[in-house]
Amino acid sequence: MPRVAQRQERLSLRPRPQSKQTLERAAAYLDKTLTDFVIDVALRQAEQVVRTYDAIVLTSEEWACFQAMLLDPPQPNDRLQQALDEHARIIRP
Repeated sequence: MPRVAQRQERLSLRPRPQSKQTLERAAAYLDKTLTDFVIDVALRQAEQVVRTYDAIVLTSEEWACFQAMLLDPPQPNDRLQQALDEHARIIRP
């Protein structure tokens, strides 16, 4: 017996009939509601995409350069100094 999904947010989808049938069949195999199945699969994929774009991958040379800049940062150039001065003027401590 399928479970009843209880959600607070609504997301409308308009799949082709064959796509919906495939989704329903897969959900039934896993004893999930169509909603639960689609959300589970979509969230799994979304989390993978977010991890891919949120991660910064550096080579060992890039990592060494990054660490060196953290330990001994360069002096701000004129444009950065102007931005810092403007920020300090607008945002008073």
